[in-house]
Amino acid sequence: MKFTTAAIALAIGVSGLAFGAMAETVGISMPTKSSARWIDDGNNMVKQFQEAGYETDLQYAEDDIPNQLAQVENMITKGVNVLVIAAIDGTTLSNALANAKAADIKVIAYDRLIRDTPDVDYYATFDNFKVGVQQANTLVQGLEERFPDEKPWNVELFGGSPDDNNAYFFYDGAMSVLQPLIDAGDVVIPSGQMGMDTVGTLRWDPATAQSRMDNLLSANYTDKTLHGVLSPYDGLSIGILSSLKGVGYGSGDLAMPIVSGQDAEVQSVKSIVAGEQYATIFKDTRELAKVTVGMVDAMLKGEEPEINDTETYDNGVKVVPSYLLEPLPVDSSNWEEVLIGSGYYSEDQLK
Repeated sequence: MKFTTAAIALAIGVSGLAFGAMAETVGISMPTKSSARWIDDGNNMVKQFQEAGYETDLQYAEDDIPNQLAQVENMITKGVNVLVIAAIDGTTLSNALANAKAADIKVIAYDRLIRDTPDVDYYATFDNFKVGVQQANTLVQGLEERFPDEKPWNVELFGGSPDDNNAYFFYDGAMSVLQPLIDAGDVVIPSGQMGMDTVGTLRWDPATAQSRMDNLLSANYTDKTLHGVLSPYDGLSIGILSSLKGVGYGSGDLAMPIVSGQDAEVQSVKSIVAGEQYATIFKDTRELAKVTVGMVDAMLKGEEPEINDTETYDNGVKVVPSYLLEPLPVDSSNWEEVLIGSGYYSEDQLK
């Protein structure tokens, strides 16, 4: 009897140790697999969280808001310890995050600010205003390089998805560079279409961008040349370029307009090498994953995560403490050094 009691006690003790040693779980909610960028984000986070000793639950919502809400609620029900969320629509998660708060689940907004809730603890992202500045700078650099004697330059503007808070930072950053040139008469917008309420592209959809570019060309460029397009994302840039090539730009004597981008997606890097898209902005998602893992690790240890911004990101309820990483412009002069040299891509991927 003594032996049986001791055996039971030992079994309970071992079971308790095993339970205590169970890895904590991080729920990762990504918006879509339709963009290579988000696939890379998910893979990088899973890899780094697992290396740090955490379990992960990675789910993609395929740009369906109810789907993302259901996935987040399911993660809360399953009892994850932390939620890392790249929101499809940053204004739709308030109730879900209130439930997370009630369950003592910490929340990190990942690269897209979650708005209208007090229940987001930290924000990990890039300096999004600087991304826009860099996009406009590459646009102007390209205009000066390709069309030095054709001022004023005819330019059209594209914005990101209006339900993505970042889109406004990209646009405002770009306009901080372009508006003075517009005011000086060096840049003109023949369509007159300006402002995020007019130039925004819902869900960052390439087909929508291509269709809008088709309409802009047919309505405004039958008797004039387009010199440049501000595009905030590589997926939109590919759609815009398809439209431009469809009416003859990039062939014969009709030079390809300067087209900006963001995310250094494989197709766009190949387009840059081919002399079509002019530039993109590289955001090293490995570093963003590293910062996010560090935030989670600190929170679960009862420590304060490292942040470097406490002023910029007001979500309508609170200023969310943030860590901003540095973006990097990439064009035909530095793509090999930046993208292959850093190990982000292999040569084979970009052939």
